[in-house]
Amino acid sequence: MPAPLSSRSFDDGLPTPARHYAMMAVILGIAMTVLDGTIINLALPRITRDLQTGAAQAIWLINAYQIAILSFLLPCAALGDLIGYRRVYLSGLSLYALAVMACLGCAFLDPSLPALVVTRAIQGLGAAGMMSVNTALVRMIYPRKRLGRGVAVNSMVVAISSVAGPSFAAGILAVASWPWLFAVNLPLAIIVFVFGYRALPRNPSGNAKAVPSWIDVLLNVLMFALIFLGVDSLGARAEGAGGTSIASSLALLFSGIAVGVVYLRRQTRLPLPVFPVDLLRIPVFALSICTSVTAFASQTLSYVALPFLLLDAYGRTPLQAGALITAWPLVIIVVAPLVGRVIGRIPDGMLGGVGLGVMSLGLGLLALLPEQPADADIVWRLVVCGIGFGLFQSPNNHAIVSSAPLHRSGGASGMLGTARQTGQALGAVIVAIIFSIADPHNGHGPTIALALAAGFAAVAGVFSALRVRGQRLEKTEDR
Repeated sequence: MPAPLSSRSFDDGLPTPARHYAMMAVILGIAMTVLDGTIINLALPRITRDLQTGAAQAIWLINAYQIAILSFLLPCAALGDLIGYRRVYLSGLSLYALAVMACLGCAFLDPSLPALVVTRAIQGLGAAGMMSVNTALVRMIYPRKRLGRGVAVNSMVVAISSVAGPSFAAGILAVASWPWLFAVNLPLAIIVFVFGYRALPRNPSGNAKAVPSWIDVLLNVLMFALIFLGVDSLGARAEGAGGTSIASSLALLFSGIAVGVVYLRRQTRLPLPVFPVDLLRIPVFALSICTSVTAFASQTLSYVALPFLLLDAYGRTPLQAGALITAWPLVIIVVAPLVGRVIGRIPDGMLGGVGLGVMSLGLGLLALLPEQPADADIVWRLVVCGIGFGLFQSPNNHAIVSSAPLHRSGGASGMLGTARQTGQALGAVIVAIIFSIADPHNGHGPTIALALAAGFAAVAGVFSALRVRGQRLEKTEDR
């Protein structure tokens, strides 16, 4: 492994093999943090029994992690623009590793749900530090001409990790108890730190005295936390598991919106805002964020609906259903690197628009499946969805990162993660509402969810296609 890169200067990416070591730190880190968002889902029933608590309380092991990430992504991204992405990434990784050790202590020595929830929230804060500057680091690691390939690799890892959590957890739980779900992260975190400390490049930092004020950070946390809690409680009530009244749920939601109005008005007056309103004034960037939110809402709608459809309506076993659904991410592994090679040659908006159109077609075909389809009928439709998603994700992420000024790569990276998390939360709430109206066990609810997912993918495709026209207008104005 090469010497530390602190004293070296890179105008356009890192040379090999330093580039490979740096990317190893980035992709292992993002895989670890994304996996951790879903890895304990499968263990919740066991945790509920062992800790003698209710399912509504145990779900906070997931919520605490997600809320912390969503609330601190943008502050950490703004900090990265000011003090350096490497420093924020390694600091977040260190906090993440310490939180993993705390989780292990709570799980093995004195199991306590409140203590585990607190440590999971701290773990989420560390993950936010890593996720917030993840794509900004990719932009520094790769030369401009090869940036599309780097973004494609990163996007592929995120896509696979987001659906691999339950399968990964099943393998661990087959041979060990649930506390070991936390233990596996510790050696991986150490490996990532070694690679990151030695290989990640330093970017010129801005004015460290201009770090975000505590008021901006507090308003950002309150806005995202209140909106998340309000939306989550509405979704829980729709599923019949809500412990709060609808008035309380709406109060949380509207309180978050009210805080957001005050917060965003304040941000418009700042030269380097925490919430990147300056970047949202760039048409291509704003359209790319809209594309991401609607596309990930579509993905979540389908990922939640498919297990119900395959298990309950079509009578597949959990093993069979898991094997069938795996067709989607497997196709992304094949498509993403191929797409990375043409990014920059074909407009991002065109690639994304075509991909989302294909994804919408695949989801629509899934919604139209016959009552007793053969496995092959299900698989080829999932392959179509995977091709579409693979065509969309990498070009869209490339558009988000490359349309921002270089010194605002952190803000763009933070918004990329925020858009993904927002879309996933939106999709989860919508599918919960659908399942409260239409029975999820006889195929009606999942079919409606898949049809709506197709609609969201089509809307995302429109947002993506609009970027082509916007980019042409920008080139005309430049001439």
